[in-house]
Amino acid sequence: MPRKPQYDRDDLINRARDLFWARGWAGTSLKDLEGELKLKPGSFYAAFGSKDALFELALRRYARDGTARLHNLAETHGALTALKLYPRLVIDTPDAPAKACMMTKTLLELQAQDHPLAGVANDNLRRMEQAFAQLFQQAQADKEIGATYDPFSLARRYQSDLLGLRMSAERTGVDALAIAQEIADGLDRL
Repeated sequence: MPRKPQYDRDDLINRARDLFWARGWAGTSLKDLEGELKLKPGSFYAAFGSKDALFELALRRYARDGTARLHNLAETHGALTALKLYPRLVIDTPDAPAKACMMTKTLLELQAQDHPLAGVANDNLRRMEQAFAQLFQQAQADKEIGATYDPFSLARRYQSDLLGLRMSAERTGVDALAIAQEIADGLDRL
């Protein structure tokens, strides 16, 4: 009878996500992963198959968590307030290993190599844009923003602003919280 693994798979994926998020795909070696996850090579391959497979799980976890935070904000505060709170939330998370978006970092790192994981990141960015569009649609239905705006255009612009914010938050000497507030304040003008 095979032995039952002595680890929490979700915890390993979360720890791998944080390592990949901080260092990127190329900057994280198998030895780094084995050390962080406290797995021997055979156990690593039995659990995940490959570095790419684990990276994809980490990307999907990152995307799922971001979407869940957004939906929780919307359920608690309503669509427009969620959109206004989200910019600060994504950069003001002390336990996050980086301020920049893991999806964007992955896309920038791997797209030039035509690596399949760049496509996974791009698909997740599209899904997040759809989630933003749904919130803009809900804000319109709630009469919180004008009906003349295209929610999909608003979502593209909003996501672009967030990605710029997150890159700015990585820079020294930039008041990213002020930029987050400017993004939020801009939504009041819709």
